Amino acid sequence: MLFASTRNQQLRVGFSAALSQGLAGDGGLYVPTDWPQLAPGAAAQDLPALACELLEPFLAGDALQAQLGQISGEAFNFPAPLVMLDERQRLGVLELFHGPTAAFKDFGARFLAAALTRSRRAESRPLRILVATSGDTGGAVAAAFHRRAGIEVAVLFPAGLVSPTQQRQLTCWDGNVRSFAVHGRFDDCQRLVKEAFADAQLRERCELSSANSINLGRLLPQTVYYWASSLSIWRQYREPASFVIPSGNLGNATACVWARRLGAPIGAIVLAHNANQTVPDYLREGVLRPRPSLATLSSAMDVGNPSNLERLTALFPQPQALGGAISALSIDDEATRARIRLDFDRYGRIWCPHSAVAAEAYRRLPQQVRSRGRWVLVATAHPAKFRETVEPIIGCPIPMPPSLARLFERPSIYNEIDATLTALERAL
Repeated sequence: MLFASTRNQQLRVGFSAALSQGLAGDGGLYVPTDWPQLAPGAAAQDLPALACELLEPFLAGDALQAQLGQISGEAFNFPAPLVMLDERQRLGVLELFHGPTAAFKDFGARFLAAALTRSRRAESRPLRILVATSGDTGGAVAAAFHRRAGIEVAVLFPAGLVSPTQQRQLTCWDGNVRSFAVHGRFDDCQRLVKEAFADAQLRERCELSSANSINLGRLLPQTVYYWASSLSIWRQYREPASFVIPSGNLGNATACVWARRLGAPIGAIVLAHNANQTVPDYLREGVLRPRPSLATLSSAMDVGNPSNLERLTALFPQPQALGGAISALSIDDEATRARIRLDFDRYGRIWCPHSAVAAEAYRRLPQQVRSRGRWVLVATAHPAKFRETVEPIIGCPIPMPPSLARLFERPSIYNEIDATLTALERAL
């Protein structure tokens, strides 16, 4: 299996090379050149076995193929339960926050770390990973790569625009992981990473890669939990599962679209955005208008120029075709707060702000749409990561998962830098 740049189908590499490079040489994102139709036999709840079945075609012919079982075992060693909310079993929640940093990004980050560690054992110089984060990505990547030999990580986050709990997760590391608070927004952090990749002198001095969802090794393993949950529903009810996904940089949404493209029994895919409306506007107007990101309660989704839209438009070049494959809604902070309060009273569920955006988007779908099939809300982070926001809304404390509590025992260490490539190069 080879992977081509979204900008040049002739620029192709194997799986290991795509992971190490992060971005293609022309600035494009790697996508599969083939889309096998898969029919896994593994039990839906056996995530490591399911991952091996689903991902093996993409590692075919690659040096890592023989080690896929070990890699999957490291990445999928915690559950992704599907919890039904109503008596009719028509609405469920896919809980993706049971990993080490209590966010869905643990799956992809751990897969990428396990794969890169194995693929680079024979390399003489270290790999430097640059990761821009709006909150959750950096913590998951830092935890996954911490103290892994031969790999250095630089985490860039927007100063003052992540929750205190998120910032602690981003800055409690040492050794091979360093954190930088950028004077700007997430889009500035993402721009710096892309500028660094495009800088020939910097790339000559050190080997660069990315652990954002622009990296194929982050995105492909995320298809596994969409397969698992949709297979579980299909095998029990013989109906496809439709998903409502909190969306920012579109990596998680793209993983769901890819899973459906590969044959997963998935129906509708609804992208739930906050006040950053680039994607909903694009689907409605057919014109892409990237813009500076707005700060919201759901900070990990504060993206004004989502990178993975390039992968979606590679599959669906025309806006009308993409609009037929997915839909998107925008939810403001007032409605997010209200949904947190309403669903706590109704279900006893405590949403993080991102999951609440998805829950509110589902409630805004027409009744005739909601009444068809089985629906799944994707819960992307544990609410304790946003306790400063959520606790005043629900009026009670949120229990802290042990994995998060342990991070607060470590000192917080980071440097502040301006949002310029010169400042980043100096810091590195």
